[in-house]
Amino acid sequence: MDNPAAIRSATPDDADRIRTIARAAYVKYMPRIGCEPEPMLADFAALIGAGLVVVAEDRADIKGYMVGWPKADAYFIDNIAVGPEHQGQGIGRHLIEYAATEAKRLQLPAVRLYTNVAMTENLAMYAHIGFVETHRAEEHGFQRVYLRWSLGDRMARP
Repeated sequence: MDNPAAIRSATPDDADRIRTIARAAYVKYMPRIGCEPEPMLADFAALIGAGLVVVAEDRADIKGYMVGWPKADAYFIDNIAVGPEHQGQGIGRHLIEYAATEAKRLQLPAVRLYTNVAMTENLAMYAHIGFVETHRAEEHGFQRVYLRWSLGDRMARP
């Protein structure tokens, strides 16, 4: 993507669009997981109200979003999605770079996230960026893979 979408804090007016993106982006995983992935069930209004959501927007069109916050050891991405019609344009990577920039600003050494073990495409994409698996766990009935991207390694990846 030559001209990445602008990233801004989500507002209450964005909740419906974010919910639509989450459903569209995660629905393909339902047959693999056997139920709706957690992002499809998220209370986006509450997350936005808590100041935990940013959106990637271009020409007043929200193309993706990220739910994240700083923790003691890393900037944690809880949920990230790009509308299927905008996938492959670098928007997800732009949102992850935003998390890395926030981590550096807050003097945190890494970005952490998790994905479902059945979301193999995500595992490959995160590995390409530089994320390394730290552990796996079952939580809330979901098989999760936890990953960490050490920002000292960030210059090693394109």
